[in-house]
Amino acid sequence: MNAGIGDALRGKIVLVTGGAGFVGGNIVRALVDQGAHVHILDDFFTGSMDNVPDHPDVEISRGTITDIDTVERLVSGSQYVIHLAARNIIVSTKNPREDYEVNIGGTLNILMAMRKSTVTRMVYSSSASVYGNPRYLPINEDDNANLLSPYAVSKYAAEGYCRAFYESYGIPVSVVRYSNVYGPLQNPENPYCGVISKFFRSLISASSIKIHGDGEQTRDFTYVGDVVEATLLALVSPKAEGQVYNVGTGRETSINTLVRMMANVVGVEPTIEYVDRRDIDNIRNRVVNIEKIRRELKWTPMTSLENGLKRTYEWIREHEPSRNT
Repeated sequence: MNAGIGDALRGKIVLVTGGAGFVGGNIVRALVDQGAHVHILDDFFTGSMDNVPDHPDVEISRGTITDIDTVERLVSGSQYVIHLAARNIIVSTKNPREDYEVNIGGTLNILMAMRKSTVTRMVYSSSASVYGNPRYLPINEDDNANLLSPYAVSKYAAEGYCRAFYESYGIPVSVVRYSNVYGPLQNPENPYCGVISKFFRSLISASSIKIHGDGEQTRDFTYVGDVVEATLLALVSPKAEGQVYNVGTGRETSINTLVRMMANVVGVEPTIEYVDRRDIDNIRNRVVNIEKIRRELKWTPMTSLENGLKRTYEWIREHEPSRNT
């Protein structure tokens, strides 16, 4: 773990909304390793108890960030907040009203509760989806937003509330914009999981991999362990207050290249089926500039895509349903 985190979280109470999710589960594990006491708030819409470590310093509240009473109670008893809970892009596109109520309304509930509390810092997890199809690459934090989905709208609006509460009320917040996170705990059996887990499931089962479009669209794939470290640095670093940071690798990879790399990890020849492009997340190229977080928080992603894919594959193989029966 980055030296900048040190013992800052030892003995502290940290509320993690969405702590039973893929990223949340990894963050909770890291917090426990740092000696923190963690309280999870999750409605288990996409989260799973399998992601939650069985540890005496982890408490779970099954509930939703749209419940202001629950939010106020948990925020008031915490020293730090990591806000991950959200409806993802698939759910948001199917149900924009639910997207609005959870992603925007839920975030506002947390910020309102923080006005009544003495929380040291909240980190809000946003998404590189807010950039849409950028004019230039790599994408800087101060580049214009290009909101192409209800999910992007809600994440950016929640960012706006974070900024407004920081400027208007002095609420201590930081924003991290994640870019295509993958890694252990991203269960391919979950219908809302990311593309890497889905592709691994197809490769393992010798099924054809369905690629939307021509496969030459690019993304900045970021290993979850690196994302966890960046998030915790944003939580404790004095320089991070009031700031927005890209969290990625600064390297773009096409979907075709990704599939070839994954097939090499599994040791199979992939069968690829090209299908119509998706209506959601219809972005041609994406890679983020990470110089700001590198310069201000001394954070650098340590996991190459090749090594990250190997670790993800090993985790999936260890947790195949057939091996647990």
